[in-house]
Amino acid sequence: MRILFWGTPEFATPPLRALIGEGHEVVGVVTQPDRPQGRSRSTLVPSPVKQVALEEGIPILQPDRPRGDEFLEQLRALAPDLSVVVAYGHLLREDVIALPPRGTVNIHASLLPRWRGAAPIQAALLAGDAETGVTIMQMVRALDAGPMLLTLTTPIAPGETGGELTERLSELGAEAVVEAVTLLELGELTATPQDDAASTYAPKIDRTTARLDWTRPAAVVARAIQAYDPKPGAWGIVRDAEVRCFGARPLLDRRGDAGEVLEVGEMGMVVACGGGAVAIESVHPAGRRRLSTIDWAQGRGIAVGDRWALPDA
Repeated sequence: MRILFWGTPEFATPPLRALIGEGHEVVGVVTQPDRPQGRSRSTLVPSPVKQVALEEGIPILQPDRPRGDEFLEQLRALAPDLSVVVAYGHLLREDVIALPPRGTVNIHASLLPRWRGAAPIQAALLAGDAETGVTIMQMVRALDAGPMLLTLTTPIAPGETGGELTERLSELGAEAVVEAVTLLELGELTATPQDDAASTYAPKIDRTTARLDWTRPAAVVARAIQAYDPKPGAWGIVRDAEVRCFGARPLLDRRGDAGEVLEVGEMGMVVACGGGAVAIESVHPAGRRRLSTIDWAQGRGIAVGDRWALPDA
């Protein structure tokens, strides 16, 4: 099958490689334009998906916006049978979605209709979901609302971070899309409408979202540290400096004023929450390297009795 692939981040590369590995003809890749990186912002860096396309000699399109007559003509010239979209970064217009004869499918990193939106992996971790998965769905103009074609489910491991779960779901998405394309070719895929009434929304993560609220219960604070590891990193303010926190577990039998450092030792830095406390393994103070909380304390970066600022302080 002739496939047009849409994707940008590392999450999208295993599905792309899987389709190529299964012998499908990937006739083109649409990805975001190269972005400036580094302190000077003078170096343009290609997306991970573009790097795979360059390795494989696949034609690449990088529009600022995937629309317009000229862009549509470029797509028609590629003559795809099917479009596969994985974390591309833009909503597609109806004329783009409908261009391939077999339509456009999307890999979404949740068990739809739960966690539609930009950050389903973090949302599942924040909510304490026991399981998640990937959904292959037909794309429609509405956000993540298309009919479902195939789902694969996986349990969420205790303490699993956002980065670890993202990597696993990327590989699961690769498995799912290969299976879906095979069944589509055989005419054995049945579309199931989503139950809109059961949908939940996973908004885009920003810096404010990732700030720790020590007045929340310990389990909630620990899940936030878990969900935002490694990016953007759950953070707080202590000694008037920003510090990101990693590796947390709740301690329900500990008590103190919210944000108070109760202990720094073998179990990590113990910080009181609105209910219980969390033990934090490592930190990344602004302008410094990431280090264990014991090393941080020995370097006099933190001490028992210090208080993390509360969000409204």
